[in-house]
Amino acid sequence: MTLLSVNLNKIAVLRNSRGGDEPDICKAAQTCIESGCGGITVHPRPDLRHVRPDDVRALAALLRGRVEYNIEGNPFAAARGEYPGLIELAREVRPTQVTLVPDSDGQITSDHGFDLERDIDRLRPLVDELRDLGCRVSLFVDAEAERFELAAAIGVERVEIYTGPYAHAFAEGRPEDLLAACANAARLANLAGLGVNAGHDLCQSNLSAFKAAVPHLAEVSIGHALIGEALYDGLAATVRNYVLLLQ
Repeated sequence: MTLLSVNLNKIAVLRNSRGGDEPDICKAAQTCIESGCGGITVHPRPDLRHVRPDDVRALAALLRGRVEYNIEGNPFAAARGEYPGLIELAREVRPTQVTLVPDSDGQITSDHGFDLERDIDRLRPLVDELRDLGCRVSLFVDAEAERFELAAAIGVERVEIYTGPYAHAFAEGRPEDLLAACANAARLANLAGLGVNAGHDLCQSNLSAFKAAVPHLAEVSIGHALIGEALYDGLAATVRNYVLLLQ
């Protein structure tokens, strides 16, 4: 079965919009766990627009020994104010997985993956450091990515296929080419010895087709759509629906 990791960034966005502690991100995580998810994902950013370093630490204490903990972020973003940097956060909380993403402050959300040929030398020492901390390392990649053997050679264990273009094409009724690209990336990654994750704009309406077409799918990370759907159906029920779709 493909593991569902629930991204809780949008819970933090809602809390931060009003200030204070509600909605409680740890209570949301607890609800997701009780509803059957296999992991929790957060993507702290230096501008603290949603999940903050204190959330990362609080969730680590809650999740340890229960479900997987995936922290995403740009490893090249410098420490700033309360944000100590992605590698330092990983050193503090030792998550199950760290997903490296080439995003910047100017992006509303992640919108592209690493270029493996161009970026691999810069990534090598960071991957070494994260592996020494006991973290599984995943790289965010586009569906058109190739040369996965370069990632495997520096100790990367998984890639996360960026599924935003697929979701957009699905909504327009023309997902075939993007599904084929995602499936090809998954096969190439598997041949290189890498596990396959996926995420971005996956939702209940487009997930079944994706899972049916894309082989070797170990994990999906879903946040924005899941939290939006939960506004209508409730968080526990929505998580259970996703778990059923992935079985």
